[in-house]
Order: sequence, then C-alpha cells, then structure tokens
Amino acid sequence: MKKYLIQFKPFLIFVSIFFLTYIVLTLLYKFYLNSYQVEDLDGVTMLSGRNSEQLLKLFNYDVIIQKNSQNPWQDIILNGRYIARITEGCNAVSVMILFVSFVAAFSGNLKKTLLFIFLGLISIYVLNVIRISLLIVLVYNFPQYTRFLHGTFFPLMIYGYVFVLWIFWINRFSKYAK
Repeated sequence: MKKYLIQFKPFLIFVSIFFLTYIVLTLLYKFYLNSYQVEDLDGVTMLSGRNSEQLLKLFNYDVIIQKNSQNPWQDIILNGRYIARITEGCNAVSVMILFVSFVAAFSGNLKKTLLFIFLGLISIYVLNVIRISLLIVLVYNFPQYTRFLHGTFFPLMIYGYVFVLWIFWINRFSKYAK
C-alpha cells in the first residue's frame, strides 16, 4: 500500500488540493449568497447585469437590465421587448471557483500563482459580461436558437476559455511545466 501511495503521491496531492480548494471556495460562496434575502440578488450578479447593460449601451443598444421587484433576478429588456432574465447562475462565479481550484492544485511559484489567478478571474468576468451581452442580442435577433445559445454555445465558450487558461498555466507556470 505504501508503494502505491508513494507512486501516486503527485496525483493524490493534486486531487486533495483541488477538492479542498473547491469545497472551501464553494462554502464561502454559499455563505456569501446566504447573506442575501431570498427575494434579493447578490452583488456579483447585479454587477454582471449592470456591466452588460453598459457594454450594450456603449454599442447604442436600447437596453434596460433591472432588478425584478418580486423575484431574485434581473429582467432584460431590449428595444422595449422582454428578452430574458439574469439569475445568480449567470455570474460565472462557479466557473471562477473551478478555475481557481485547478490552478491552486497545479500551483507553482506563489507570486505567479496569485497573479495568474487574479488576472484569470478578471478575464473570466470580462468574458462573462461579453457572453451575457452577446446572448441578449442574439436571443433578440434569433429567438429560435435560444436553447442552443444559452445551453450549448455560450457554456462551451466560457468553459473552453477556462480550459485554455488551464493549459497555458500548466505548460508555462505550474511546477509541472518543467
């Protein structure tokens, strides 16, 4: 048994760090969400909606993204027509937790690891705002593709980006890069 523990030590360390980081961050996020009332929407989701609205207005879209008065989501209105809603799951925090957990599990130099995590989180957030904005415009123009766009294309886009970040991290900066 000891022979196998030694043989698989790098894998076991990776899995342990990954799951420990994932569990701790998920619990912290859950506590953060629980600090809001049931009918309220968390600050990260509200900010994502506000930034998406600002991005669309930058491109001269007539868009309103506002908190629903009775439910925990934001209503999206484009050109006077209700398009969809932004809920807590749209803020990409779960994707960010997954990203941080993986990078931590393949950590390298502490300074580089923290810098990569910080820059990665910012880029994921920005990509998510772009994703929400594009989704709004595409659903408005092509409502028949809503299920594909929301359920397949855009999740592939954000998870694909995170995958590329992971590959870049492993090959350039992690302790396994050498």
